[in-house]
Amino acid sequence: MSYPSLTLEHDLTAPALPTGSPRLSWTTPPGSPAQTGYAVEVTAVDGTVRRSEHDGDESVLVAWPFEPLASREQVEVRVRTRATDGWGDWSEPVIAEASLLHASDWQARMISPREGHAAGDPAPVLATEIDLPDDVVSARLYLTALGTATVWIGDRRVGEDYLAPGWNAYRHRLEHRVHDVTDHLLAAGPRTQVAAVVGNGWYRGELTWDLRLCYGDRIGVQAQLEIETAGGERIVYGTGPDWRAAATGVLADDLYGGQTTDLRRPGALETAAQAGGAVDVLDDVPTLEPALGPDVREIGTLSPLGNWRSPSGAQLVDFGQNLVGWLRIRVLRAADGQLLKVRHAEVIEHGELGTRPLRKARAEDVWTLPAVGPEEPLVLEPTLTFHGFRYAEIEGIALEDIELEAVVISSDLSRIGWFECSDPEINRLHENVVWGMRGNFVDVPTDCPQRDERLGWTGDLQVFAPTAATLCDVRGFLTSWLRDLAADQRADGTVPVVIPDVLVPDVDSQFAAGWSDAAVVVPWVLYERYGDLAVLERQYPSMTAWADAEYTAAGESRLWDTGFQYGDWLDPTAPPDDAAAAKADKGVVATAYLVRTLDLVARTARVLGKDDDAASHAERADAVRAAFRVAYVRADGHILSDCQTVYSLALAYDLLGSDEERSGAGRRLAELVEEADAHVSTGFLGTPVILDALCHAGRPDLAHRMLLQRGNPSWLYSVSMGATTIWERWDSLLEDGTINPSGMTSFNHYAYGAVADWLYRSVAGLAPTAPGYRTISIAPLVTGDLTRASARLLTPYGEAAVSWVLREERLAVGVTVPTGSTATIALPTDDDVPAQVGPGRHTFEVAWRSPV
Repeated sequence: MSYPSLTLEHDLTAPALPTGSPRLSWTTPPGSPAQTGYAVEVTAVDGTVRRSEHDGDESVLVAWPFEPLASREQVEVRVRTRATDGWGDWSEPVIAEASLLHASDWQARMISPREGHAAGDPAPVLATEIDLPDDVVSARLYLTALGTATVWIGDRRVGEDYLAPGWNAYRHRLEHRVHDVTDHLLAAGPRTQVAAVVGNGWYRGELTWDLRLCYGDRIGVQAQLEIETAGGERIVYGTGPDWRAAATGVLADDLYGGQTTDLRRPGALETAAQAGGAVDVLDDVPTLEPALGPDVREIGTLSPLGNWRSPSGAQLVDFGQNLVGWLRIRVLRAADGQLLKVRHAEVIEHGELGTRPLRKARAEDVWTLPAVGPEEPLVLEPTLTFHGFRYAEIEGIALEDIELEAVVISSDLSRIGWFECSDPEINRLHENVVWGMRGNFVDVPTDCPQRDERLGWTGDLQVFAPTAATLCDVRGFLTSWLRDLAADQRADGTVPVVIPDVLVPDVDSQFAAGWSDAAVVVPWVLYERYGDLAVLERQYPSMTAWADAEYTAAGESRLWDTGFQYGDWLDPTAPPDDAAAAKADKGVVATAYLVRTLDLVARTARVLGKDDDAASHAERADAVRAAFRVAYVRADGHILSDCQTVYSLALAYDLLGSDEERSGAGRRLAELVEEADAHVSTGFLGTPVILDALCHAGRPDLAHRMLLQRGNPSWLYSVSMGATTIWERWDSLLEDGTINPSGMTSFNHYAYGAVADWLYRSVAGLAPTAPGYRTISIAPLVTGDLTRASARLLTPYGEAAVSWVLREERLAVGVTVPTGSTATIALPTDDDVPAQVGPGRHTFEVAWRSPV
């Protein structure tokens, strides 16, 4: 028997485990016999071995079978499985090391410069010198900041991450990150410098339109360096009042505005060595917690596709892809004092950089250069900011005097899903979704990454969460975000429309249907896609608090038709200056979401064994569903406001009672789609469900026709216009190549990319039917519009895949089922096929029957 592959928690490895009781997951190679038991072995640093054996076929997020690890404790873990023919081999050992788990573990203090600490002052460097023992065997740096911090030990930068520690609900919690810095210390001398450059980041920078200083006016860093010696001694150095501060040559830094740097001034390390300014200890610091999600890292680079002079004479460069990051510039020649300025934008309009969609975000990096010659080129990159862009305008230096590449950054999420089909434009659409997700998943899931408002809008993530969980492993990333959601949730249970919440003064937009429902939808998606029961247990108080608040908002009528609502935001018929003016009645939309939330909370309670809660929420859902039908639905299935969105929500969320209502609603939805020539007429809340609703209505042919529509509005319209990410508006770029006149027009907005989940589940036909893909549905929707499609997923149990090819009325299907899973098969054919298959590779060739 082959040995299993073992991972801990959310595939995290030392030294970053945020818990002393990491859950264990393992996969076994295809063809392995069914598991009947498992054993876990832990080896401590002193050689002590503990072993625990269990019966059963569990292999995903298995509970830690020993006493919890203490802070800093490190052990080796390995696992083996038992089948009917006996025990298999042990897995390769994995290091489990706990982070600092308790506030009492911290000796370091949060420090900030005493002078020159205002928002408009240069970025500070804070530094000290330490004496190192000569027998260092290991070292860890525990790091957090109010703002962002980049640390050097000696002349070596710590880590490969950026913008650390990220963005949290700072009023309540602050994550810290961990680095193995053993090699840094072994390379250093007996006395070495530790220095940290601190940027404004999300803590003090501009976050919403004209709003700055959302959290505080003092940025700072808290760093604790712990050294283990050969003799077993632990030596701790931490930030404190003995550190020194100085101003760097980074004269200004802001996530929206950009970074301004004077390179004629000494570099950060040289400045640190000469620093003499005092620091203050900041006492009012949020609760420190270990980081749950991955670091923000450089995930790739892109070379320019071309450059040219605009009509105004500006030097423009095209990188061929809308991305998030910055430029890395290699300066070959420059005069002392020469100014280099870079402006960024997503599109070109009238031959010039299209900056209007950025609104007040300058998205501009500026350097004052020293004299540079080709014998010693100078490499520049701004790392205290980021931009969303495809195009850059270079001012102040000739293009022949520099070399450029675009640095792509994102939270370092593992890719787990791939899709491909016979239509190249659908494949490009899928890639646009991937790029949009990468660009907006920079520590928190934002709506867009380029303009003067890049916030964690709950509505965008609520509709996109199933796609996100299909494309990448987002368990740790979204678990962290959900902790912020629960922390920022109001005492009355209402959930802000952005998380972390920075719209506190904006009372009218503090909660809304489809937005605040992320509190319930996102935990359920993580459970459904990854089998993570713990996320439901942890978020349950938040989920029920929101469900109660939402139910209360509906009042005695059980219809949520009062108060502020975004509704079916950005319906394509809404005027440019009023994105909420959708066809769909806001009460219909909000009440539909109320039913969905109550249903999901009832299901959650049932899974958690809270049967009384489950019955109560199910009863509430039935009451609201009944009120919905009486108020909004006619006997023939017609629904108030008679538009694509209301029928899609009613069919997808099971809001209709009789067969007559369901069939009537399905017919009317199909009529509306046909009247629109299969153009999309839905906004943020109707779009994710309309294709499923058409399938529920028995019209998968119309679903495919809508998917493949290339005219405006449609998914492929943007592709035909050269989009490389998903747009905020169906027509963010008009057919004449000009930017939509609305003041709210983004070219990297992933909400409409929610369609990608349907590509996997329906077009390819690969969907979970039990949490974590323990059981899988293989049901490709083959209508004849496409001739082939395939999807591959790295599920918690291993790789699952389906591929199909349609040739001359014959359908060939290949299926891969991971060990530990089973799959049900439903093919569009009258031929006999197995109803269920087990692990392994299976192929079928059948006579194809059109599903319509």
